[in-house]
Amino acid sequence: MPTDVEQWKDEVYGNEIREHLFRFAEEGWDAIPEEEEDAWFERFKWWGLYHQRKGQESYFMMRIGTPNGVLEPGQLRTVAEVADEYARGPVDNPEFGAAYCDWTTRQSIQLHWIKLEDVPDIFEKLESNGLTTQQACGDSWRNIVGCPVAGKDTHEHVDAWPVAEELHETFKGNDDYSNLPRKWKVSVTGCDQGCGQGDINDLAFEPAEKDGELGFNVRIGGGLARKEPRFARDVDIWVPEEKVTDIAGAATELFHDHGDREDRYNARIKFLVDEWGADKVRRVLQEDYVDWELESAGDDLRDQYTYNAGGHEHGDHVGVHEQPDGNYYVGLNVLVGRQGVDDVYELADLADEYGSGEVRLTQRQNVIVTDIPEEDLDDFLAADLLDDYSPDPHPFMRGSIACTGTEYCSLSIVETKNRQVRYARWLKENVDVPDGVTDFHIHLSGCTASCAQPQIADVSLRGMKTRKDGEPVEALDVGLGGGLGENPQFAEWVEMRVPADEVPGYIQNLLATYEDEREGEETFREFIQRQDEDALQALADPEETDYEDPYMHNTKMTWYPYADEDDMGSSPAPTNGDGEPISADD
Repeated sequence: MPTDVEQWKDEVYGNEIREHLFRFAEEGWDAIPEEEEDAWFERFKWWGLYHQRKGQESYFMMRIGTPNGVLEPGQLRTVAEVADEYARGPVDNPEFGAAYCDWTTRQSIQLHWIKLEDVPDIFEKLESNGLTTQQACGDSWRNIVGCPVAGKDTHEHVDAWPVAEELHETFKGNDDYSNLPRKWKVSVTGCDQGCGQGDINDLAFEPAEKDGELGFNVRIGGGLARKEPRFARDVDIWVPEEKVTDIAGAATELFHDHGDREDRYNARIKFLVDEWGADKVRRVLQEDYVDWELESAGDDLRDQYTYNAGGHEHGDHVGVHEQPDGNYYVGLNVLVGRQGVDDVYELADLADEYGSGEVRLTQRQNVIVTDIPEEDLDDFLAADLLDDYSPDPHPFMRGSIACTGTEYCSLSIVETKNRQVRYARWLKENVDVPDGVTDFHIHLSGCTASCAQPQIADVSLRGMKTRKDGEPVEALDVGLGGGLGENPQFAEWVEMRVPADEVPGYIQNLLATYEDEREGEETFREFIQRQDEDALQALADPEETDYEDPYMHNTKMTWYPYADEDDMGSSPAPTNGDGEPISADD
């Protein structure tokens, strides 16, 4: 039997949701019948809107898709203006203020505290400037990811930007592909760094050569969500650039027809590949979905992939890099991917003054300013904004990624953004970085949905709960040694339910062990890989330090973790007749 979500989608889905969304915006929040809230909230996702969590009723997160992370001249300022005018909540965030933008691990943008009534005006402003929230969420094509400097990178074999752009124009808003069994994540990589992270996407195109022609090998079935991570499988297909859209359409149709619509947990393509195997996926594509002879895979370039590979990296694009045209791009580190709106305005000004006005977003939650002439480079690097968003950050700053957490997300178990900021600062001040380590990745995800991509980090942190001194506290599972590169590997989970205030002490002890026991210039990932299970468990112990965590209480049960009065009864959300917040749980 189809799930509730499938039944809701059968009634209304895709582009037609927009007219209903605008109707509710005109009539107001109360116009959504309580018994239909779940259905409408699920549908709204197709237009990039997630209803925020319990205690924040009537507020939405809005996601703006930027294919391949490209923000054309003027678009960053548009985003800042929308955030400034429409994304101010009832309480300031103590680290980031009243309005801010979140850069995500899928090269998208998230804004919070959006009111339903403002959606039509926001859409008009975004769309008049070439931006859209369409299919930024929902059971359809998501934002296409790839090398954020495609077309401006000396390491690329194929300029993947035109490919990503064609995929975006073909499949976004296309009714034939609007209702898939679940989300559909696509990566296109044209460089030899692997920064498109094709391994963890549903469908991946990676540069490969066949008979002297450059094109793409195809992989299918990657993903990190829940506790079922998979690397995308090689399906032995190579396509030239002009066939990418055709094979992408065929793979999407296969998923549309054969994905599980009776069990949403099992609905991702990775489970279908598990069931069928790569050979059957290829055979069904050939027999049922394409009308040309599929070519076998070409010679790939994975042996050169460095992104998240555990060694010295170019792939995160932080720093100063020359473009093929002689200009430069500069990657700026944005701690946990969040920038206050005043800083976003200033970034847009700098991009206009020193570059072409274009800004690009990375899968490491960072930003890149492109097209800076060599003669202007020093002046750009001297800008005050770069004191806070450095192109040469400390390794603990450079490697810190965090998801949204209990601040807004109904799935998250723990607070994440402000906690990871505090972790990074404490580690920088108190822990010596082992010799030769310039990149050290710590990813904090508030739950098993893995939005912070913890399984591919040096240190993986995943939200949990535990008890300490008889009291319930927020805690984290700890994993070690994940990464991508030539031989991708998921982290090994070695410590469970560590109280959040003991995690920095664990990392400090862990790095001391690594420094003492590493062999030669062995990277951290290599060090972890040579340990057996017992040795991994014995590498370090959690420990209290002078680090103090202000969010040890159950932030999931607050209406907002950073409010002075954070109990549910203090929520400014609309209330029912009993004075309780109105929610889909009522």
